[in-house]
Amino acid sequence: MINTATTVITFLMAFLIHNTQSRDTEAIQIKLDELIRVTEAASNSLMDLEALDEATLEAYRRKYELLARRSREG
Repeated sequence: MINTATTVITFLMAFLIHNTQSRDTEAIQIKLDELIRVTEAASNSLMDLEALDEATLEAYRRKYELLARRSREG
């Protein structure tokens, strides 16, 4: 009985933590989208990166790594 109760409580706590982290991540994503939207020089195409396929994400990653490298080299 105690073992079953402990398992149920552990499962509920894991679910609660996961749910909280998901909401926090979603809130951060919305805030970042808003910052991209209001920044004049930003590319609005970056606002929904999480919906893109892996190949497209990899292309964006390579593009921004190249920009960062060029910026460091000055």
